[in-house]
Amino acid sequence: MAAERRDAPLRVALTFDAEHPDRPGTPPDATERILESLASRGARATFFLQGRWAEAQPALAARMASDGHLIGSHSHYHAPMTLLSDRGIRYDLRSAAAAIRKTTGVDPRPWFRCPFTAGEDDPRVIAALSALGYRVVSQHVVPRDWEPRASADDLVERTLHGVRAHGDGAIILLHAWPEATALALPMVLDRLAEHAATFVGADELEPAPTYR
Repeated sequence: MAAERRDAPLRVALTFDAEHPDRPGTPPDATERILESLASRGARATFFLQGRWAEAQPALAARMASDGHLIGSHSHYHAPMTLLSDRGIRYDLRSAAAAIRKTTGVDPRPWFRCPFTAGEDDPRVIAALSALGYRVVSQHVVPRDWEPRASADDLVERTLHGVRAHGDGAIILLHAWPEATALALPMVLDRLAEHAATFVGADELEPAPTYR
């Protein structure tokens, strides 16, 4: 980040999809370490919870809310929204909302992140989500932390490069389960803090063109 931009506003929205890992061997404490890193630096983030994950990890889901992070929905079954009928979308999101409210005490509406980002630009999906009171939160920076070979250093550099390219209001897409993400997050937070970044929830960036 260029020195001349240090005095400019730099709001960064760290968003984490909290879902069941899509590969074996992921550390069971990764999400807890992510929460510890955020807490130790006073950084607010946004967590999009898969309903089934929230049911399996109620203590972690509850902590996300009690720590002051913004809570959104990431569906219940983590199926691509484009593969579901309108009725299927309704069933999925209502199931997710019930699980999230039970574990966190928070209604996830209106915040929604499409699994695999599939459907976030599909008019039918957007209309079905809107009818349920949701709006899609997209992303500007995608460090690809789900890649098996992604290292912590890779994620730091990809994240910083993406924020540098976008500037104020960058929304970063991360996940709550990869080891590399848990390792990279303290470095990302510290490097961005050097440039006077403030870490905000997605709700603090309205109005934003990424909300549909």
